[in-house]
Amino acid sequence: MATITIPKKLIKDDIVIIPRKEYEEFARWKKIVKVQINEQWFWTPEWQRKEAEAEVAIRVGRLHGPFSDYKKLISALKRKKK
Repeated sequence: MATITIPKKLIKDDIVIIPRKEYEEFARWKKIVKVQINEQWFWTPEWQRKEAEAEVAIRVGRLHGPFSDYKKLISALKRKKK
C-alpha cells in the first residue's frame, strides 16, 4: 500500500481516502447515473410509480391528443369526466 502526502495548502475541506477499486467503480457508476440535485424528485418511488403507469397507458393506447387548440383539449377533458 502506498502512502501519499497532501500539502496543507491544498486541503480546504475534509479529505476522504477511497481505495482505487472502489473509486473506479464509483466513477463508472457516476458517469452512468448523473442525477442533478434539482432532479431528485424524479427518482422518488412515488414518481417512478407514476412513470411506470404512464408507460403502460402509452403501450395500451390510453392517450388523447395532440390537440390543435385549447378548446379541443377542454372538450376532451369534459367528455372524460362524464
